[in-house]
Amino acid sequence: MSDFALIEKTLGQVLDDTVSRFPNQTAFIFPDCELQWTWKEFQQEVDETAKGLMALGIQKGEKIAVWAPNVPHWVSFMFAAAKIGAVLMTVNTNYRSSELCYQLQQSECENLCLVENFREHDFLETLNAIAPEIRLQNRNNLHCEKLPHLKRVLFFGDVEQKGMYSVNEIKKLAAAVSAEEFAQRQNSLSPYDTVNMQYTSGTTGFPKGVMLSHISISNNGYHIGKNQKLTEKDIVCSPVPLFHCFGCVLGILAFVHHGACAVILESFNPVQVMTAIETEKCTALYGVPSMYLAIVEHKLFKKFDYSSLRTGIMSGAVCPEPLMRRVLEEMNMHEITIPYGLTENSPVMTMTTTEETLEDRCATVGKAMPGIEVEIHDPETNCPLPPGEHGEVCCRGYSVMQGYYNNPKATEDVIDKEGWLHSGDLGVLDERGYLRITGRIKDMIVRGGENIYPREIEEFLVRMPDVQDVQVVAIPSHKYGEDIAAFILTRDGKQIKAEDVRDFCRGKIAWHKIPRHVATVEAYPLTASGKIQKYKLRELALELFTQENQ
Repeated sequence: MSDFALIEKTLGQVLDDTVSRFPNQTAFIFPDCELQWTWKEFQQEVDETAKGLMALGIQKGEKIAVWAPNVPHWVSFMFAAAKIGAVLMTVNTNYRSSELCYQLQQSECENLCLVENFREHDFLETLNAIAPEIRLQNRNNLHCEKLPHLKRVLFFGDVEQKGMYSVNEIKKLAAAVSAEEFAQRQNSLSPYDTVNMQYTSGTTGFPKGVMLSHISISNNGYHIGKNQKLTEKDIVCSPVPLFHCFGCVLGILAFVHHGACAVILESFNPVQVMTAIETEKCTALYGVPSMYLAIVEHKLFKKFDYSSLRTGIMSGAVCPEPLMRRVLEEMNMHEITIPYGLTENSPVMTMTTTEETLEDRCATVGKAMPGIEVEIHDPETNCPLPPGEHGEVCCRGYSVMQGYYNNPKATEDVIDKEGWLHSGDLGVLDERGYLRITGRIKDMIVRGGENIYPREIEEFLVRMPDVQDVQVVAIPSHKYGEDIAAFILTRDGKQIKAEDVRDFCRGKIAWHKIPRHVATVEAYPLTASGKIQKYKLRELALELFTQENQ
């Protein structure tokens, strides 16, 4: 890491640098609303919004929550907040009233931006159920019983809403802030200030607010783009949600650093993705494996042209080799990359490059990113382990979060005294420095004293005929402590029984690794960002197999 140098700039400064280099090139395309911005137009939109937010009275350090799908205002508010020292807080679009209320309360959020609705969910109605006072009070002086810190509500829509400011109103207020005042605010900022706060998915316990700085997400975004060899000539189709690190760091910040054009889809739809690739001649595509699978398995897949594609990212879950081969060969993505990380690390700690072998792209998640140390630690002793030894994946560097908001105990639980962030994932480093993820610590199955890594069994079973994907979880066992349950996603609705799996495994893998319980499923439970929720599969396993496992 001796040749590594931090880019010590705020997000606003990074944007302004890119605008100075490519002012008239297309920066963003939003097909859903037929909107395009050049870099100069985007900068003007950001600056006008930022000054309007200042005129509203938003101070440095205040949180601005954005509860919306991938709409244009999401991106402009991300940089507008950064330019005035506010903290953009992402809100999962799948949240309902209790989850939204919890996040706004725990974060002590002062400002909320939202759309009217998304996917038949009425956001305004949900907010009104939590804080009915908003529609009854002066919007300049809100006092909500359940949300005592909330000062303002901003509406991403054309129709005026009671108790809320529209984006057009905010931009008109920009005239009240002078260029000198705006510059003074920007000059008061440090690249080490918190600029982004993302709540973990909550798949274990209550969600926690991860505080990330300009330095951490900006530098991470730069190197993510560099690993893809992104330039101003690239056009990237990104249907992944902006409320997730995948969308706003691997996506937006990588694009801004390298001047690449972003084709932002409001949400994922395989036909819309294929249409955007062909229409805009995209050179890169972002998605989780389930998205790529939905594309290549779609009945219209062969009717579209993918010849413009070169690179992109497949992330968020295990990338099966058969799927990877199809993406490389049938979608022309010969330089696709695989990153690995977690929100608490801004998020990417390791990543493959455009030049890795197919084997390394499928079996590993690449090497440590510049400026980041990666080690495997013994989960019991926290001592570093040598290459080839299984343990917990840990990292250290500029990218590690500043902590969980208002939760020092949880912060201490994941960042040790030497500064190592503990991922909770199990992995192994090889002699070359390539990392392979073998599962979660809590996902590791201990059967009769034998440690079993779900990833190993999943990769083996996916070779079975008619198997599209496999997820393996632990189920309590009276005899062995834990036993193995496999949930199989098949092609064309085929049914696979436990005896079929055992016949396929017999003589090929150790007997204690052969799943005792098997179920065929039509789909896996997913988070909004496309990750499989294994804890729900464990719950399902308890329902289906507990009686026969006694």
